[in-house]
Amino acid sequence: MRIRQIAKRDAPNYIALCKKLDQETKFMMLDPGERTTNLKEQKRFIQSLLDARNSMVFIAEHEDRLVGYLGAYGGEFRRNRHNAYLVIGILQQFTGKGIGTALFTEMENWAKQAGIHRLELTVMTHNIAGVSLYKKMGFTIEGIAKHSLLVDGNYVDEYYMAKILS
Repeated sequence: MRIRQIAKRDAPNYIALCKKLDQETKFMMLDPGERTTNLKEQKRFIQSLLDARNSMVFIAEHEDRLVGYLGAYGGEFRRNRHNAYLVIGILQQFTGKGIGTALFTEMENWAKQAGIHRLELTVMTHNIAGVSLYKKMGFTIEGIAKHSLLVDGNYVDEYYMAKILS
């Protein structure tokens, strides 16, 4: 397993990974078929990440195949530039193998060098594996967003979680 920063050449495989995650799990934001990003847009997005000082996507590769990612998206303004909002996705067949921990470890090393002080994320309250991973990585629950998502016709609550980097 290899963890590294995303590169523009990863654009087609990254789109494919995200579309597969949309199909595999109800824990991602988009429903299957809702993701419409094309290759040109994805390359432009990746370049904007590479140009930004406080945003990055880390990818997990297994035998030249992308199997997971962790995006850290930094604030745009002086008052929130020290924050990064996180999004993670790992293919189902690769969960429980330490990939999430490895992605978080790599991202935190980068975040400290990038001047990120606060990491934050949201997670569906019934995503037991996700909540467990985030707590293991030092995140705490700061609050609950009631009925924040509508999944398969049902309202779902989310935890707001954060971690302060020293």
